[in-house]
Amino acid sequence: MKQNKLGFLLVVMLGAMLVLGACSSGGSSGGSSDEDTITVWTMTPELEDFVKEYEDESGVKVEVQAIPWDNAHDKLLTAVASGKGPDVLQIGTTWVAEFAEAGTFLDLTDYIDEYPNFNPDNFYESAVETTKYDDQTIGIPWYVDTRVLYYRTDLLEEVGYPEGPETWEDVKDAATQLAARGDDQYGIEIPQVDQNFPFMLAWEHGWQYEEGEGAANFEKPGFKEGVELHHTFFEEGMAQLTEGKQLYQAFSDGSKPMFFSGPWEINSINEQIPELEGQWDVHVMPEAENNNSMIGGAHWTVFNNTEKVDQALDFINWMADPETQVAWYDTVTELPANMEAWEDPKLAEDDKISTFGEQLESTQAVPVIPEFETMAQELIDTLEQINRNDADIDEALKEYRNQVSSILSK
Repeated sequence: MKQNKLGFLLVVMLGAMLVLGACSSGGSSGGSSDEDTITVWTMTPELEDFVKEYEDESGVKVEVQAIPWDNAHDKLLTAVASGKGPDVLQIGTTWVAEFAEAGTFLDLTDYIDEYPNFNPDNFYESAVETTKYDDQTIGIPWYVDTRVLYYRTDLLEEVGYPEGPETWEDVKDAATQLAARGDDQYGIEIPQVDQNFPFMLAWEHGWQYEEGEGAANFEKPGFKEGVELHHTFFEEGMAQLTEGKQLYQAFSDGSKPMFFSGPWEINSINEQIPELEGQWDVHVMPEAENNNSMIGGAHWTVFNNTEKVDQALDFINWMADPETQVAWYDTVTELPANMEAWEDPKLAEDDKISTFGEQLESTQAVPVIPEFETMAQELIDTLEQINRNDADIDEALKEYRNQVSSILSK
């Protein structure tokens, strides 16, 4: 079965190489021939200036190539198919399984003890889980993100939750009261296209994915309870099913006083709706059986064909250092994966950021399997059938399990 999947992936990769190869700048997809130069692919342009300190300390030149997220997947497929990639590359947590199965990364297992900043104990456990594939360690956590609840403190105070709702029952109670304010007033914005959100609801109801159980995972009660909770907000008018206002406008005018998002939203709200200062806050995820959120972010990996393994590992060791990670947070506000970095006052004394730190201690990784993104998109389609077309939940989940069986059998 795995051979069939690999064969399919190689066909896709070869196709991507033929299509994209003509667009390549030739040498840009291969490592430098200079022994004291390494090439690094990232999706964050700010890295180019950031690594100058490392270049000064190490004497190694770092050639940074920033790739937009929209192009990154195809770029990596081309690199794998051609065997010409960088020395070091950033990989999003949800892409690990797909590219690891294709043999993209150097197994770092034997190097863990050689570099102090590679110690798995340095990082959030759920982040480390997403660096593992098939008994290999394919990456070192770089930055992390997760989801929490954003809420209007003034409006939630009016319905009895000045410090934010603690449980999903609190959320439903508050959202019901807020939606009753009148036409076009809602209690909360519920994600409809975020592939991770339905899994978070299932985790919070005790659901766990076991790789050996396949589609039967989605017969477990906790999964259905998560789907039912998602549907309840739309069925009872607490959340808007149609597109409606732009989120910041709805948060600003109070018509949607709660929503879920990641850490980047803090700066965006401060910049785009500064008049809300002092009227909003963040809270860890509401609790059912637990309040687990998702772990996201990115890892540093070493391309399997590099001839500069030592230089690549030294660079990653520098990037994983707590002081470097605090400096990176200062640069682009991406949250450190290294837990020691969170002791820095810049993070520890910021109430909103420290809430993300608290949430990161209750996080889970999505299943690290190549089929995850396809399965997750199929679930989004299933939820749309339930929420928009009034599909029976039991029948819709039965069909979803059939689709999952088909996906896993390819």
